[in-house]
Amino acid sequence: MEIATYHIDSFADKLFSGNPAAICILPTWLTDKELQQIAAENNLPATAFLVEENNQFKTRWFTPEYEIDLCGHGLLATAYVVFNELKKSADKIDLYHPKQGKLIVTRDKEWLTLDFPSKAIEPIATPELLIKGFNVIPQAVYQFENERCLAIFSSEHEIKSLKPDQQILKQLPHRGVIVTAKGTEVDFVSRVFYPHKTMFEDAMTGSSYCLLVPYWVEQLNKTKFNARQLSARGGQVVCEYKDGRIMISGQAILFKRGTIFYS
Repeated sequence: MEIATYHIDSFADKLFSGNPAAICILPTWLTDKELQQIAAENNLPATAFLVEENNQFKTRWFTPEYEIDLCGHGLLATAYVVFNELKKSADKIDLYHPKQGKLIVTRDKEWLTLDFPSKAIEPIATPELLIKGFNVIPQAVYQFENERCLAIFSSEHEIKSLKPDQQILKQLPHRGVIVTAKGTEVDFVSRVFYPHKTMFEDAMTGSSYCLLVPYWVEQLNKTKFNARQLSARGGQVVCEYKDGRIMISGQAILFKRGTIFYS
């Protein structure tokens, strides 16, 4: 079997920025084990698999280690391939995920917009492990269903200067840790850490804006934002709170296309 594959930089306006993903176009679904093996071999933050069945595009996303339930940069990269390789005249596509259902992506010239759910966050007492892990006391801490932790800091400089201790943060109950502050040139900045993953800091995290946008709507009294993720690669996004949903807009760039020879 020959599998068409693409390497896309998501949430990027130039190469070698944003978050890279592989997109694999399959004629039919492989086993979960085979999908995981291909993702591990690609060794990128995410590998998206795409199958067209009954005029519907169905997708799943894998890290080198496990399957992802919701992957913003993987979805953006997948949509880029569909718009530019498979449905060149389309300005809107529906992609279907077995857990997320229908995912809508629209195109306006170079910008692709994801339609994501808003996630309710609640304030919590600052965990001592979070203070030790960052060696800085955040101004406030929130969480989403004990799954992700959102820590608020005083400035963009403080976000840039954080030197997290992965081994300490790994002891938190949260799978991911998001840190954020007001930006100097954009509305807000953030970084995202996954203490249990080999790739500890995520380059660009679309799904984090499901928590970030509701927070900053309340703080800045506005609904549309320019934001930046301050990872080593960096990523730029425009996001909007609209009718209870989060609109996440970014650009993507093709780095390479090729073929996987699989038997």
